[in-house]
Amino acid sequence: QVQLVESGGGLVQAGGSLRLSCAASGRTFSTNGMGWFRQAPGKAREMVAIISWSGGITDYADSVKGRFTISRDNAKNTVYLQMNSLKPEDTAVYYCAGSTTPWTRKAPLYDYWGQGTQVTVSS
Repeated sequence: QVQLVESGGGLVQAGGSLRLSCAASGRTFSTNGMGWFRQAPGKAREMVAIISWSGGITDYADSVKGRFTISRDNAKNTVYLQMNSLKPEDTAVYYCAGSTTPWTRKAPLYDYWGQGTQVTVSS
């Protein structure tokens, strides 16, 4: 099993920045692709950003391209999401997820999930 713990969420004004972290523990060698997803109240969970094991492949939702950056430090078993120029519509619970597949946008293919961290952007 792999345990994922997110941190770094909070309340920020529009235009501000936050950096989310996701620390993995347990059988971390079984994870390959990692991703950040988010879910706003009344909305479906959506992919925000994904990254391959090496970090050489990243992909982003169109709504966050140019503002968010995903990265990972495999030596620290940690994945990050740097969020800049935040907008009120970025308000959601952000989840870290790990997959045994190389990388994928599809949430059902992620095997491990964190408990989520709340990000609230005020206007």
